[in-house]
Amino acid sequence: MRSGNQPWAAQKDPVACSLINALHYTSLISLNLKYNTRIMARYPVPAQEIRRELMVSNSRFIATLAPVFSVEEARAFIARIKAEFADASHNVPAYLVGYGDSVTAHCTDAGEPSGTAGRPALAVLRGSGLGDAAVVVTRYFGGTKLGTGGLVRAYSDAVRLVVEAAPRAEKVLTHTVMLVFAYNLVERIRRLAAAHHGEILDETFAADVTLTARFAVEHLPPFQQALLELSNGALQAEIIETQEVLMPV
Repeated sequence: MRSGNQPWAAQKDPVACSLINALHYTSLISLNLKYNTRIMARYPVPAQEIRRELMVSNSRFIATLAPVFSVEEARAFIARIKAEFADASHNVPAYLVGYGDSVTAHCTDAGEPSGTAGRPALAVLRGSGLGDAAVVVTRYFGGTKLGTGGLVRAYSDAVRLVVEAAPRAEKVLTHTVMLVFAYNLVERIRRLAAAHHGEILDETFAADVTLTARFAVEHLPPFQQALLELSNGALQAEIIETQEVLMPV
């Protein structure tokens, strides 16, 4: 005769099964808490590279904004824009890597009078609420000198124009998970994933259904608990990757 503490007996005993599920859910919550610090550190970043143009007294100002997640990425972006507009009068860069108290900031005037280009561009970038952002303002001189005040306004307005147009995203820590289940659960699990803010990445239909989905880390434990309830403790998604991704806000 099998003893009651063996796994098959726990599955047959509703009370034992409920206890196992409760303990499992507690472990999922603990996993979620592990990442709470990073979750709280979310902040807006540019969702993609974007460009806007401004004409001021026949001078053409082209502002290009992009997400950058390291100083190396920022430098590479600046070098690429400078190469694209190698014939321009000036290519004025500014960037913020990080956010809030943990940020690396940089700007230069790129040949414009001191304090008239880089610092105004960086000031607008700081005031935008964005992190991990780099901008290059390219100027083609139009023959009319703008003066110190005019340059400050022009560079500020160019950065403001591109910042206001930029779609925003957040860098979110996510789990990519895989789940194998019977065909009769397809629609219910799709709805469950959607209800817990999951993104279905792939579905494979063979003897069973294999689903791959991505969740922000804080949304996975409730999804796992809902799976347990749906399947009477039989299903749990397997984490196959953890990474930070950009999600629109």
